[in-house]
Amino acid sequence: MDNIDGVLVVGGGVVGLTVALKLARNGVPVTVFEGETDLVEEYRASTFHPPTLEMLNQLGVAEDLIANGLIADKVQYRDRVEGVIAEFDLGVLKNDTPYPFRLQVEQYALAVLLLSKLRQEPNVEIQFSHKVTDVKLENDYVIATVHTPDGVREYRATYLVGSDGAKSTVRHALGIKFTGLTYTERYLVTFTTFDFQSYLPDLAYVNYVSGPGEWYVLLRSPGLWRVLFPTTQEESEADSETLGQIVQARYQRVIATGEPYPILYQGIYTVHQRIADSYRKGNAFLAGDAAHLNNPLGGMGLNGGIHDSFSLGEKLSIVWNGEADDSVLDTYAYERKHIASEHIMKQTHQNRSDISETDEEARKKHQEEMKQTALDHKAAYQHALKISMIQGTRETGAQRREP
Repeated sequence: MDNIDGVLVVGGGVVGLTVALKLARNGVPVTVFEGETDLVEEYRASTFHPPTLEMLNQLGVAEDLIANGLIADKVQYRDRVEGVIAEFDLGVLKNDTPYPFRLQVEQYALAVLLLSKLRQEPNVEIQFSHKVTDVKLENDYVIATVHTPDGVREYRATYLVGSDGAKSTVRHALGIKFTGLTYTERYLVTFTTFDFQSYLPDLAYVNYVSGPGEWYVLLRSPGLWRVLFPTTQEESEADSETLGQIVQARYQRVIATGEPYPILYQGIYTVHQRIADSYRKGNAFLAGDAAHLNNPLGGMGLNGGIHDSFSLGEKLSIVWNGEADDSVLDTYAYERKHIASEHIMKQTHQNRSDISETDEEARKKHQEEMKQTALDHKAAYQHALKISMIQGTRETGAQRREP
């Protein structure tokens, strides 16, 4: 059995790399095991909220990320027929954060930056093609079974972080339940280079568009637009050619051009609202999608995972460096689960309910409420705090209590 000094991080995505860099900067030895041969080019998330940028700034990657992305300082709620219903200017947050905007850039850009920084750290080892297949707790250690290019090996570490995604091997191995639901509808995610702003000059970079009929989300990223639609079970099982036809029909209902849209990517995603019963078991911890899943409306899933990583990295560091006893690690499990359940999951579920409302009277009532909120300076400010994740982050800082 091989011994690992410090913390073993399972999963080399954005969440795992963030916790690794946070630990390394605090002098904690870190080993990262990733089952793939290199960074996975994931494009499922493209939004970074102000608190996330503040955390990334402490790690020295925020400015480079901003240079690669687009600043979205306005969020629009639109109607398919009437256009803009309400617009919220995130600039009202200028006294609350140095980043009063959403940054739009694909998550892969952050993974590249984090990996580059980690490779400059002397106390970090990153191993690709190392797939963790089992995890066991033994006294004050965690033992991981790993498939490596040299065969199956066992590694023993003082602490282990499971940041290995929705199907987390770590979570399954620890026997931690993943409570919640899977939505019956799936989401059709597409990328296009079509210039929507030439047809809709008042269009923001972040747009939530409700019916009548079908809703959709329209997000700008560097060089492309990301368009998300709801889809049926039957549509989600269509072959590639049929799905392509479905995509073109959906786009024509957004703006009828009579010409095929240039589609760079199309994919179907199952949508969950789930949370781990516990974020900690012994000296093993869960973070990111391994700990919580939510629908993507609002762009809070990846951000919440980064917040997990930052909190866990901070607490593991002070324990490792003898600045606090082990009990501080329980506050990570309590605080982050509380924020996921009481803020992220509730807000994203509400976002879905609002945009997908099919009762016309209820939909119009919600639109009028949003319009009045946007017109009221105080209410608009409070709404901006909530959708930017600042409100939930502040609550975490204010609580700091043990379960």
